[in-house]
Amino acid sequence: MSGVSSEELGTQPIGKLLIRQAVPASIGILVMSLNILVDTIFVGNWIGPLAIAAINVVLPVSFFIAALGMAIGIGGSSIISRALGANQKEKALKTFGNQITLTLLVTCAMVVLGLYFVDTLIPAFGGKGGIFEPAKIYYTIVLYGIPFLALCMMGNTVIRAEGKPRFAMIAMIIPSVGNLLMDYVFIYVFDWGMLGAAWATTGGYLLCFGYIFWFFLSSNSELKIHWHHFGLNRYLLKEIGGLGFVTLARQAVTSITFLLMNNILFELGGEAMVAVYAIIGRMLMFALFPVFGVTQGFLPIAGYNYGAHKYDRVKKSIYIAVKYAALVATLVFILLMIFPAEIAGLFLSDRPDLSPEALATNAFVLEHTPSAMRWVFAATPIIALQLIGAAYFQAIGKAIPALLLTLTRQGFFFIPLILILPNFFGELGVWISFTIADVLATLVTGYYLKKEIDKTLVVSS
Repeated sequence: MSGVSSEELGTQPIGKLLIRQAVPASIGILVMSLNILVDTIFVGNWIGPLAIAAINVVLPVSFFIAALGMAIGIGGSSIISRALGANQKEKALKTFGNQITLTLLVTCAMVVLGLYFVDTLIPAFGGKGGIFEPAKIYYTIVLYGIPFLALCMMGNTVIRAEGKPRFAMIAMIIPSVGNLLMDYVFIYVFDWGMLGAAWATTGGYLLCFGYIFWFFLSSNSELKIHWHHFGLNRYLLKEIGGLGFVTLARQAVTSITFLLMNNILFELGGEAMVAVYAIIGRMLMFALFPVFGVTQGFLPIAGYNYGAHKYDRVKKSIYIAVKYAALVATLVFILLMIFPAEIAGLFLSDRPDLSPEALATNAFVLEHTPSAMRWVFAATPIIALQLIGAAYFQAIGKAIPALLLTLTRQGFFFIPLILILPNFFGELGVWISFTIADVLATLVTGYYLKKEIDKTLVVSS
């Protein structure tokens, strides 16, 4: 499980290679997801249900800025994977240097804007009523750590592009464990409330940055850049931006979704309904970790072999990745259908000293979350095709199809559905929108992926 060299991405058996790439990625995503999940459980039990809603309000803003780093990372990593496959080492180094410079410039500018418009952004994303003050506390501190998170997300994708999934996994584990330890100290021991939750999160980002910084300075990395690699190259920036825009667009749509969902649900059921969505949102991050892990493992394999013109291996990697991801998605689906009430209960405190308002909120959340969770995850077994399909176009450098397929679910289907269906079905209309959007997006992705395979991945006899 020590990972592979970049050259081995083009020679090892696909099934074995995908497992070696996907397992560390899955473990890393699992730990990061568990961190978010346990963090939410700590906050819910030690601070209260309104604190969960407050963090949910802040996430789309902070994650959008951090997603700039991920977008630059994935866009550049696609270039790096193909450059290494084509034995173009200098292009890979220049791309990496440009990624670092661009991430710092863009995220720092966004943080300044985010802090300046704090009183406008929080209410816009659903931070109204009793949610506003705890959300502002959390938001202000977390935003200072976002450039470090962006650099981590960018660096992590580059590590995978090198064929070093074990190190990418460790980069995700260290801040997650650190955050949980700091949660305990800052929230439970020091009783800092939302302030403690915010500093614990920011501390985790700093730990992650420290590890990734060490990796690229060590002998473990093949990418040894020099000062001249940091100078921005217009053509590389255009290619990074074109491919990275796919990820950024997805996160932008996700942020818009959070904005709409928080506001729609606030109108339907107040702060307590926002807390229901917050719990479901955490489960969306956590429960699908093995599917995302397979997707992350698939990206460098497909990119490298496409760059090396080994189209038979690219095609095989698609089929195997879809099969593996569908299997684990089905297992996740079964667990969520059987235990939704038990899962919801983990986020709620049963302390005897809770106020009547907190008790009423807990009761509401526990009543509404299980049925909502079943609807939201109803189409989980089929999302593997949706994710792998969009990832394939990103891996091979086809930005426009990747962008359109990425936006299909949330942008083209989900957002219109949540704007229409709640008018007819109320709360139920919100939750069934998830299932309908997943089914429609999977059908569209499957059609275009099959068409692309038949047209492009033609193996010469």
